[in-house]
Amino acid sequence: MSAQDYRHIVRIVGKDIPGDKKITVGLGQIKGVGQAFANALIGTLNLNPNSNIGFLTESQVETIEKALKDPVSMNFPSWLFNRRKDVETGKTFHLITSDIDFTIRNDVEREKAANSWRGFRHMYGLKVRGQRTRTTGRKGASVGVKKGGKVLPAGAVPAAGAPGAAAAAPAVGTAPAATATAKAAAPAKGAAPAKAPAADVKAKK
Repeated sequence: MSAQDYRHIVRIVGKDIPGDKKITVGLGQIKGVGQAFANALIGTLNLNPNSNIGFLTESQVETIEKALKDPVSMNFPSWLFNRRKDVETGKTFHLITSDIDFTIRNDVEREKAANSWRGFRHMYGLKVRGQRTRTTGRKGASVGVKKGGKVLPAGAVPAAGAPGAAAAAPAVGTAPAATATAKAAAPAKGAAPAKAPAADVKAKK
């Protein structure tokens, strides 16, 4: 094939693949096509695995797309397919591109509707296949204990040395008006407390 027939972008089953990729690597960029499946496809279609995917002809691209859409007709072994013994149909086939996401979503919804244990695990966002959850799979809430002082009731003054005590204490050299008034009203040290005024005797008569 001449350089004029080289294409920088090759579109296969809706996926744009750079033409400078090897055929095995380029086919592996299609979702649902792994290295083993790509090698089996290349060997069945008699393609050159060392050639770049940009040198594929239109007829070769159409043959690859036809094989990807109906790989059962290529007589591949059943273990090479990613959907064996389907729950609804019981058949074995291969899924690619967006069909994989659609089928997985339907499987999860079926498990939830059946109220199975797997469905509950999916529902709460937990691991489904028996993995450990003691140290992995944590998401959402923060891990660990947040450091901080105790929450005091409204109007309480924190003790000296406690977090937030510096903010509650008055500034050095200044005294609140309420504190000064209380000190002025307090009796001197050693002085007798002031007696209450005598009751009006005339008012009782």
